[in-house]
Formats: sequence, C-alpha cells, structure tokens
Amino acid sequence: MTKKNPLNFYEIQRKQRRKSIFLIVFLFLFYFIALGVISVVFVVSFGLILSKDALLSATFLRKLLVFDGALSILIASFQYIDARKFGAQFILKRLDARPPDLSDRYHQQFANTVEEIRIASGLPKVKPHVIPSFAVNSMAVISADETPNVIITEGLLAEFTRDELQAVVAHELAHILRGDTFYITLVCSLANFFERFRQAIEPDTSYQRHHSQAQGSGAVAHFMVYFAVFVSNIIMHLLSTLISRQREILADAAAVELSRNPKALGRAIYKAHLKNSFIGDFNVTYSPLFIVPPESKRGESDGFFARLFNTHPPLMKRIRLLANMLRTRPARIIQEVWEIQKKRKKARTLVSSREEALEDGEIPASHPDEHAKQEGKVWAVRDRQGHWQGPYTLEELLSSRSFFPLAHVMNMQEGIEARAREFPQIQDAIRRLRKRKFIDPAKQNKCPRCSISLKEGFYEGVAIKVCPQCSGKLVDSTFKERIITRKEVKFSEYLVKKAKDFRENFMQNPTQMKKIAFEQSKKISCPHCGSRMVTRPYSLHYVIPVDKCMACYKIWFDADELEILQIVIEER
Repeated sequence: MTKKNPLNFYEIQRKQRRKSIFLIVFLFLFYFIALGVISVVFVVSFGLILSKDALLSATFLRKLLVFDGALSILIASFQYIDARKFGAQFILKRLDARPPDLSDRYHQQFANTVEEIRIASGLPKVKPHVIPSFAVNSMAVISADETPNVIITEGLLAEFTRDELQAVVAHELAHILRGDTFYITLVCSLANFFERFRQAIEPDTSYQRHHSQAQGSGAVAHFMVYFAVFVSNIIMHLLSTLISRQREILADAAAVELSRNPKALGRAIYKAHLKNSFIGDFNVTYSPLFIVPPESKRGESDGFFARLFNTHPPLMKRIRLLANMLRTRPARIIQEVWEIQKKRKKARTLVSSREEALEDGEIPASHPDEHAKQEGKVWAVRDRQGHWQGPYTLEELLSSRSFFPLAHVMNMQEGIEARAREFPQIQDAIRRLRKRKFIDPAKQNKCPRCSISLKEGFYEGVAIKVCPQCSGKLVDSTFKERIITRKEVKFSEYLVKKAKDFRENFMQNPTQMKKIAFEQSKKISCPHCGSRMVTRPYSLHYVIPVDKCMACYKIWFDADELEILQIVIEER
C-alpha cells in the first residue's frame, strides 16, 4: 500500500476553498429564510388592503419565492466575495496590527523566530505583525493574496521566553498548515460584513445635531442594521465554535511536531490565559482566531453549554494533553511558569537615579556656562500692558505668549524696534517652523537641556537617544506600550522613594500639569524636528505629564522621568 504524500500549502488552500462552498450555501439559506420571514410580514400587512385571493395565488407566491431566492443569492455572494477580499485586511486594521520594527530587539527576535519556524514547516512565505497591546495573545489570518500572517501582542513579546515564543509561532503555523486559518479567517470576516456596513452608514455626530428632525425617520433603518450585526455575530460565533474547539487541540499537537517542546507550549498557553484581556476596539467574534479566547474566564467547564458557546477547549485540558506527551503532571508545567518568573525578576538590571550616578562618578557633573546660556538672547517683545518681556532667543521669542506677527519686537543687540513681521530673521524662522525645520540647524539632535549631541542607545530593547550629560532620553511615542510592558530593569531604593514622593504630590492636584522634574519645567524644542514641545499626559490611561512633540510624535524624558514613570505604572 503506497503512502499518501502530505498536501502542500497551496493544495490545502484549494481544498479549503472547495470546503468554503458550504458557507455560501449556509449564507444563502440564512438570507432565504430571513427575507422570507420579512416577505411574509409584508404580505400580511398588505393583506389589509389587497384581496386575500390575489396574495395567496400560485402566481404571486411563485414570483415571491423567485425574488426571495435571487436576492438571497446576490447578498450571500456579495458578502462572501467581500469577506475573501477585504476581511483579513479589516481585522488587521481594527486590531492595529503593524509589521515588526526591526530596530527593536524584541521585534527582531520575533521576526527571526517566524522565519525559523516557517523554514521548518515548509511554508513559502509568512508575514509577522505586532499588536500594540498589553494583553498576552497571538493569532493568524490569511490575506486575500493567500499570504499567511502571524500576529502577536506586545505583552506576549515582553512575557515569553524564546522557546515559548517559538512554540506559539509553531502553533499558529500549525493552524495555517492544517487549513484552519483560512476557514476561521473567512468566518470571522463574514461576521464583519454588517459591522463594516454599520460603520459606513453611521452618521456624524455634528450632522445629527443640526438635523435632529430627520433622526426619527432613520431610527428604524439603524435599528435593522444593529440587529443584523447582533444576529450575524451570534450565528458566526456558533459556526466558529463548531469548528474551532477540536482544531485547537490538533494544532497544539502539530505545533509540538514543529517546535519539539510541549512544555514550552504548555507554559505559553498558561501565561496567555493569565493576561489575555483586550482593551479597546475588540470584537468578540475574533475569539476563534486567538490562541486563547480574550474573554475567557479561568475555571472553565467542559459541559454541554461550554462546548456550545466556547470557541476553545478548557485551559487544563490543553495543558494536561501536553503534559501527557512528557509523562509529567500539569502542575509541574505551571510550577515552571512561576520559577521562570522568579529567575527573570532576579536577572533584572539595577537602574540608579542621576543623583546616585553623580555620587558614584558614573557620569560627570554638568556645569553650564552662563555666558553660553545667555548667548543669542537678544530679543524682547512688548506685552499687552506695554511692558518689555525678555531677553529671549529667537526660539523662545516665537513661543512666547505675547508674540504674534504684529507684536512690537526689539533686537536689543542692534537697538532696532519694529513689528515682528518686519524682521527678516523672524520671517525666516516662522517659515522654517511651518516646514517643520529647525530655526537653528545647529541644534538638531542636540539635548534641549545641555545642547550637546545625543547618543544612540537602547532601553529595554527599544532604540532611543540619550544625552550623555544629563541622562535625558528622546523616545518615539509609538514605543509607549513596549516600554511599559517590558520589565528588564529594576530600580534603586532612592528611585522608588523619588517615585513615591512624586505620586503623592501629583495626586494632590492631578489636573495641574506638573512634570516630574519640577526644575526642568520650562518649554523646550524637539531635538528631532525643532518644533516646540508641549506638556501633555503620557497616555490616556496614565495622565502623568511629559514633554511631547505634536509634530513628529517624540517624547522627551528628563533625567529619571522615564524610570519614575515606570515605577508609578508598575505599582499601579
């Protein structure tokens, strides 16, 4: 008896496309029944006006069935084609999945891991993506061009060891190799159809305020759309439940064949169950895509209703099956999770405050030159009361509250007083600011406090720029989730006390924009683009004020600010 060769990726995808005909038939039957019920309602309604004989005649009913069938085929076909072409793209966009930043050590490791497991699995191409979320989870989708995508969260990158990351990637590639991802992506994309339709027709709030009289007429239409979203989500969720529970267990087994490490996969699944909650624009319909359901509760049962409504098997059942491969107990795998956590906590690098570093001689004390500080401060501006304010540098002049193009300005070095727009230097500076250029090109990539060149560096795997003199840090605002989530460093007792003092002072008046470094609260220019930085909350969840550039989205952290911010967030 000849052994059958295993199918390759493209043959699996063709096989899955043939199986997906079942979904078209299911959609047709769903719409045929739904439209049929609506038609019956209309028939009964018109029965009050038209004669009963005309409504119940064979000719009328035959035309009604033909119309119902044709419309059902049209809607089902359109929804299927739309899901195939745009479904995966919509899911990635909604979850804010992005390609990995290869300058980031964690992202580079993830991209390398995907490539390693891809080669081991024999897949032709796999695209990695990262979701900027604190949650610990992973998923896979198939794009319209049949390219597989493996997506993980920032929380997973921060929490997992390399072997656990390999096991998770192997699990997602196992879904792709088995053809599960194609089918689940299609089911979730079909559920997105009415959701996208709702977003497209949802009126603007400002339009609603000016056209409140027309709201009543559109209320019924909106109710129908929202009802369709609700019903389609339920039906697709039940449909995905029927096909995803057993496939998770089979994917776990196939992942072990790729990674040869059932223990690492068991630890990864357990960690993901501990921190799998999503915050933000997350659709529960996507649950079958993830390695663990984002809305799951610990202590799940495996009874009839659990099998009916849960998209994944219980946590302990999956860990027990993986433990049986090693002939060990599930408790031993869970115990290893906490042992690794303790080891990683001990291995964290100690970070000291700037004051401690100065005492130990690790960084030189800064002695600013008073003459250099006053150099270039030749401008003064007259306020509304007629008083002269200054002296200012050209940058400080343009950011002054009293400055506007028609304000009276004086160049104290030359003794010239005139309107601001009459000075060529000021006109040129305004033009450069509008083009997001430096007023003084010599200040590009210079510390806004010390005026010395910033050095390239890394902070918990994130590429940043550091001032070697004052220890200030320039960080891209898109790296916020990475820095908060990762825990490579621990903090000295002095820093912890400094953070405690700030938190107590901040909580006394949280609405006041007081920075951590009170003495460094004056306005500064962005070292990257030259625009004026403003004091704004660090994020919506953590309203601690920092210096932000609204033009290039950089954040400037003065000495110890980033460390104190991390301490405050971790303790919270």
